[in-house]
Amino acid sequence: MLSKKMEDALNKQLNAEMFSGYLYLSMSADFETKALTGFAHWMAVQAKEELEHAKKFYHYILERGGKVKLAQIDAPKNEWDSPLSAFSDAYEHEKKITKSIYELLELAQQEKDYATQEMLQWFVKEQVEEEAQTQLIVEQLKLIGDSKNGWFALDHRLSKRE
Repeated sequence: MLSKKMEDALNKQLNAEMFSGYLYLSMSADFETKALTGFAHWMAVQAKEELEHAKKFYHYILERGGKVKLAQIDAPKNEWDSPLSAFSDAYEHEKKITKSIYELLELAQQEKDYATQEMLQWFVKEQVEEEAQTQLIVEQLKLIGDSKNGWFALDHRLSKRE
């Protein structure tokens, strides 16, 4: 059984994961309008992944006898100046999510909630991957600069994400 404090924190994280999906879907739409379909595809895949993360929290809360409390999802930004701007925002967002996962883990440790600590280890590992992927693309975009040829080459590569 989850404590009320843990249940509330997990519901807050569920909302953050839903917002993540919403944010990446917004980035995908912005890339689509700019004919950068590979970038759009990468972000659409990321949006789907984030919604899967939300479902993990949803099911975990229910499995532990908690009550899922869906909250309003804030509207994300809907336009970026460049691929670098979008991916920089994505990287900063992933760092924010990592911080919130760590805070959840700290709470679970304080409450001696071993089951939640175990569940959160998956997210700790996942966030290492999420940050590394977005940081790599940010660094590549910095190298490319304003080169349209570079953008199109990276756009083509990102269209291959499964």
